[in-house]
Parts: sequence; structure tokens; C-alpha cells
Amino acid sequence: MTTTVYLLRHGKTIGDNERRYKGHTDVPLSDEGIKQAARSARYIKKRECPAAIKGHASTGIQGLYCSDLSRTIESAEMIGKPFNLSPIKVEGLRERHFGRWEGMTFDEVSQTYPQEFDLWAKNPLAFSPIDGESTLDVSARVMPVFYDIIAGHKNEAIVIVAHGGVNRVILATLLGVPLENLFRIEQDFNCINIIEFHEDLPVVKALNYVAEFN
Repeated sequence: MTTTVYLLRHGKTIGDNERRYKGHTDVPLSDEGIKQAARSARYIKKRECPAAIKGHASTGIQGLYCSDLSRTIESAEMIGKPFNLSPIKVEGLRERHFGRWEGMTFDEVSQTYPQEFDLWAKNPLAFSPIDGESTLDVSARVMPVFYDIIAGHKNEAIVIVAHGGVNRVILATLLGVPLENLFRIEQDFNCINIIEFHEDLPVVKALNYVAEFN
């Protein structure tokens, strides 16, 4: 028996072209992000609702989770509609907290906190911005939450909509990739990762897939 996890990153948000550290800052999806989320919703519906396409029964998605920030909530709500599911909001799935860097652009941080910014570039594993989180902090927060969710859905299919940093931690952990190599895993806006758990063995079936069809 298999547990299937669709692990998504939210779509583009308002102001993404400014390259800001959003972290825990609550920023809604942009118009493009809403369109992206709709494409992912159609993709998952097609995979998990074959009755609508092939004429036979489907158990569909049994669980839907997201962080408690609006950019993931909006995406998750679209995905849940065909399955009559409302997302369960989980604070522990929030993006990395960037502390005093929250809301600042990359350029603003590099100019205002040059030494800290250099440390961040050299050691994102252990370094944390002032009042923020390191990668180790994020892992300690996210992974227990992720495993608790999985434990509640044995042999079912579920969706988790989270953030780029959160997804990288989850994927790196499941793949056995050292967390210092976290950024070797790309997570584009609105990407879909598919993970199958065979008993306790995770197998990544799709990585950073972006649904393009309308």
C-alpha cells in the first residue's frame, strides 16, 4: 500500500519582481499566481479524479494542508474544491522567518547587513538573520509537522501546499541530501513534487514539475 503526497509551492505573489525576503510576511498571490494555482488544481484533479475522465471510481485526495499564510491558503483552496476539501492551516509549515530582514529586498539586506549577508551566503545551514531562523531551525520546526501529517493518512493521497524553503528542507531530508546542499534543489513558483511512501520508504516520483496546460 502507498501513501502519496503532492507537495506544492505556492504561486507567484504580489511584488515578486522586487526580490524581497517575505518569510512570515503575509503576501497574497498575484494575478499570475492565481492562474498558476488554477493550473495545478486542474493537474491534480486530472490525476486523482479519473472518474471524471475515464469513467471509473476514484478515492481522490483525502487530506489537504497548507501553511497559515494567504499565499498558500489561496492555492490550497483551489485544489480542494473538486474534492470538497477545505485546507487545514498549519503554522508549522510557514516559510523560514527572516527576522529583521523581513520585507527587505536582497539589495537592501546586502547593503544594510553586509557581514550577515555574507555569512548567509556562505553558511545558510547554521546562519540565521537577527531574530530569524537558520536552516537547522526550519528543519526542527517543519519535519515533525510533516511526519505527523503523513502518519494521519496511511495509504491515502494528500496535498501539502507550502513554501520554497520548507519544501527544500522536506525533499532534502527525504532524499538524504545534506541540508548544506539545500539550494541544489530548485522549487519554482507553483511547482509540484510527488512523493510516494511505501511503508516508511519515501520515493520522489516528480520533482519541481510545473503544470503548464490550461
